[in-house]
Amino acid sequence: QVQLVESGGGLVQAGGSLRLSCAASGRTFSSYGLGWFRQAPGKEREFVAAASSSGRFTNYADAVKGRFTFSRDNAKNTVYLQMNDLKPEDTAVYYCNTFPLGAWGQGTQVTVSS
Repeated sequence: QVQLVESGGGLVQAGGSLRLSCAASGRTFSSYGLGWFRQAPGKEREFVAAASSSGRFTNYADAVKGRFTFSRDNAKNTVYLQMNDLKPEDTAVYYCNTFPLGAWGQGTQVTVSS
């Protein structure tokens, strides 16, 4: 089983950028598709982006398409979410997870001020 630890969140002004990282343990990391998800206060957790095991194929939620970029470095057992042009509605705790879904980590808080 792959264990995942998210980092890189913080407080940023609208229009700013952040890069989230998700470090994985486990020798089978490169065989998993991976996704980023987020949960805003009082809302359900939602899908943000996904990448295939190779990283060749990606998919994004409409709300972030064109602003967020999902990449992975299998040699470093790490995936990234580059977030540009951040908006206040992007404020949430961000999580990464495998496909199929495994245990959720603690996530990393992203707060975008207007």
